[in-house]
Amino acid sequence: MALSGASFLTSSTPFNTVFIPEEWNEEQLMIKETINDFVVKEIHSLDHEPDASKDQALIINLLEKAAELGLCGLSIAPEYGGMGLDFNTGLLFGEAVAPGFSFATTIGAQTSIGSLPIVYYGNDAQKQKYLPKIATAEYKAAYALTEPDAGSDANAGKTKAVLNAEGTHYLLNGQKMWITNGGFADIFIVFAKIDNDENLSAFIVEKAFGGISLGSEEKKLGIKGSSTVQVFFNDCPVPVENLLAARGDGFKIALNILNSGRIKLAAGSIGGAKFALNKSITYAKERKQFGKAIAEFGAIKHKLAEIARLTFATESAIYRAGKNIDEKEQEFLAAGVDKNEVKLKALREYAIECAILKVYGSEALAYAVDEAVQIYGGMGYSVEAGVEMGYRDARITRIYEGTNEINRMLSFGELMKRAFQTKEVDLKKAAKKMPWFFAKRIISSPATPEHTIENFKALFLIIAGAAGDKLKLKLVDEQEIIMDLADILGEIYVCESLLLRLQKLSAKNDAHLAVKKELLNIHFYEAIAKVRKKALNAIDSLPSGSSQPFLKWATKRLTPQFAINPKDTRRAIADYLIGQGAYTL
Repeated sequence: MALSGASFLTSSTPFNTVFIPEEWNEEQLMIKETINDFVVKEIHSLDHEPDASKDQALIINLLEKAAELGLCGLSIAPEYGGMGLDFNTGLLFGEAVAPGFSFATTIGAQTSIGSLPIVYYGNDAQKQKYLPKIATAEYKAAYALTEPDAGSDANAGKTKAVLNAEGTHYLLNGQKMWITNGGFADIFIVFAKIDNDENLSAFIVEKAFGGISLGSEEKKLGIKGSSTVQVFFNDCPVPVENLLAARGDGFKIALNILNSGRIKLAAGSIGGAKFALNKSITYAKERKQFGKAIAEFGAIKHKLAEIARLTFATESAIYRAGKNIDEKEQEFLAAGVDKNEVKLKALREYAIECAILKVYGSEALAYAVDEAVQIYGGMGYSVEAGVEMGYRDARITRIYEGTNEINRMLSFGELMKRAFQTKEVDLKKAAKKMPWFFAKRIISSPATPEHTIENFKALFLIIAGAAGDKLKLKLVDEQEIIMDLADILGEIYVCESLLLRLQKLSAKNDAHLAVKKELLNIHFYEAIAKVRKKALNAIDSLPSGSSQPFLKWATKRLTPQFAINPKDTRRAIADYLIGQGAYTL
């Protein structure tokens, strides 16, 4: 039986049940290599950074070339002309295409948000009509949800759909903004409210229907080669058969597609972080100062090791979750769930993990590209070196697919909903173990990875319980406390995923086990400090009289220092990377 979403908080996961990146099979690695070759040949060879306002023909040509390799039909079933990859392999695609810079956003919209609503929710006629042409890039796809007054609050959209007098078409009127691929899209997944409905509905809208006009290309900080425009609908006639799923299902569709997009963005972030790390290693070995390569300096080694730490830890969690989603799909299929529903239900099951990973992955990328520029020094600030573009492109990842603030609140809020409304997660049962737990931990031994994860879980439950008891329904308005708790929750998931990966590798006698253990050690060293800080932030933010002395005592007892030499550990990691000449883990 596949694990339930959020079960990582309330139960232990056997290491032999998780997927780790070292287990990619030959076919999956060949797909990754194909994508890598495409990126190097078609994108890294360009003599300038593409600009969507000037290079639309180039961007379209790249998308069509990718389609010739089958890369635009990743999630589309073979009967509709696609590859029908499992979810986890789709995440690997996201990692591999990320060094394609802004093109990763273009093809990401085509293969994810632009087509998945039809893959997941379309009826057979809609799939037959649209998916084969999306897979070949004959139809370029876009996703039109955001409006000027409806960003994070997507259901507040004002775009309207009204049935015409003949009952044959909906007439769409409204405005959408930040529409990726919008400048050249042939079809749009458009969200609008029919009449005065409370919830959105979704429509498949062809540009050829008419009544559609486009704004000019947005001038953006980064991803300049990704088309981003406003789209205006003025009595755009949409056939009634192009309503996607049922009336009023649009908000549900949007939420489920965002769950998919969040974890895919995390995978892409890790691909970007690896690219930044590899560029940094190469430059650090070549750049000479004071008579030696800057790679020999401790300050540079610190940066290289930190990028590797965040990358290795985050990918451990991403592909663990991706495989869990695949396994949950199979479980639902075996239980007789409708084929169209299994993917949606599986994604919904892991909505908490998807939100956690979106935050963690995008912030790991932000650190990686920032330090890459720093390692390059003055050259990093120059367009010539090619790292400043990665720095600019990465900034959007903390905003789209829901801002990181929204995703932090979503991960915690969804957990509370499952614990106290739908009763899917039994936090109360887990909390009842606390008296025994403290009796065991009162005299604490030096921290181990296994004990650290148990301690983090206990600390989260204690502080969340105290916050809930004191604030009750007002907790929802205390966003600072919620975000601190969400960061602890995220660290629990990532740390546990990292430990499970190392446990599995130890059983396999992995050739690179020694350096991977160093990565685990330094990550846990940093995680303890982070969790302690977040816990104290949350505790000090509670109303007075909320048992702060006890909570602070518990925090101290549950976050004992990890007994390693962080300088030596980071140097060992960096020396390995420098010796390899790249991130090869």
